[in-house]
Amino acid sequence: MRILIAHNYYQQPGGEDHVFAAEAELLESHGHDILRYSVHNDTLNHLSRMAMARLTLWNDAIYHELLDLFRQARPDVAHFHNTFPLISPAAYYAARDAGVAVVQTLHNYRLLCANAYFYRDKRVCEDCLGRFVPWPGVVHACYQANRAASAVVTALLITHRVRRTWADLVDVYAALTEFAREKFIRGGLPAEKIVVKPNFVYPDPGRGQGCGGYALFVGRLTPEKGVETLLAAWERLGGRVPLKIVGGGPLAASVAQVAKRHNAIEWLGKQPAECVLTLMKEAHVLVCPSLWYEGLPVVIVEAYAVGLPIIASDLGAMSSLITHGRTGLHFRPGDPDDLAAQVAWVFTHPEQLAHMRREARAEFEAQYTSERNYQMLMDIYETAKAHAARRRTASAAKQQ
Repeated sequence: MRILIAHNYYQQPGGEDHVFAAEAELLESHGHDILRYSVHNDTLNHLSRMAMARLTLWNDAIYHELLDLFRQARPDVAHFHNTFPLISPAAYYAARDAGVAVVQTLHNYRLLCANAYFYRDKRVCEDCLGRFVPWPGVVHACYQANRAASAVVTALLITHRVRRTWADLVDVYAALTEFAREKFIRGGLPAEKIVVKPNFVYPDPGRGQGCGGYALFVGRLTPEKGVETLLAAWERLGGRVPLKIVGGGPLAASVAQVAKRHNAIEWLGKQPAECVLTLMKEAHVLVCPSLWYEGLPVVIVEAYAVGLPIIASDLGAMSSLITHGRTGLHFRPGDPDDLAAQVAWVFTHPEQLAHMRREARAEFEAQYTSERNYQMLMDIYETAKAHAARRRTASAAKQQ
């Protein structure tokens, strides 16, 4: 197949960038002709607020650029990752007008929620879920803590709901988990168009030994990632368990201060991917204390790939991604006492930990290998092509 893969990079690198690159490499390794199309949000620094609002709803330049590209390159499928804000829904119309099937990966909840994460005021919030007009997102300034910016995102959602862009112009949606799929169905996307395709690791990093004797956190240092819960739990552990923290973000200064006071905590800052995998291979356990609905963080799949059990908040998709007692442990979201208790248990039960290491790797081999993911992608693309063909036939019949 010839496949165009498109992505709008955020100003801060994230997991979506990794998935965009990994899927392209995987498809190329199987002999497919891959066209990469990307834009970067750094260009937003040069735009006025009015221009940004206009482009978010409809980017005419992108429409014409992609239409020309589709007509010249004639891809079988256009697979979109992030389109917000610069690519915009105009890209779907370019694909339709060129007769190209459309696949959209649902990395977050942007089509349902102004801030894309169902998170507000340090708690999960679903106030806009199921509302045709998601006005609470504007009232609470959910996007960038700015009502005007939130109004633009809300206008995007309403405009393209009215135009049926989300319902009609995307042939297949790929949700990362069954939990996410159910949310999107409740939010109004057609259930028959949403399939579940998780993230994956490529290439396989292989098993680790877990001999380092430490717990590991990898992620952005932000409130929604549960960093404050993590640090409070380690206060309660009183130096009994070493913790390595990888990542940067708004709470970096707080993490650095705590690390200076506690010998058991080491902040490593941002690290390249190969260093993170090395740390994972030697860690006893990965800690994911998030307070919001995670999608499917690549770090979870990487942990399973190296056989690293996970202690995670019993919240959202993590409640099913991690099986308590088999591939890791759950704790009550935002409860540092419960997190500390689970960490202490893992470090005092080596036989059970060894069992969870084996099961974590088995989970990877069953669910998250590149070969399994490749077959799922092929099924998605064939389904999208068939749906697009039916759509074109129906459109032609209406015109006659």
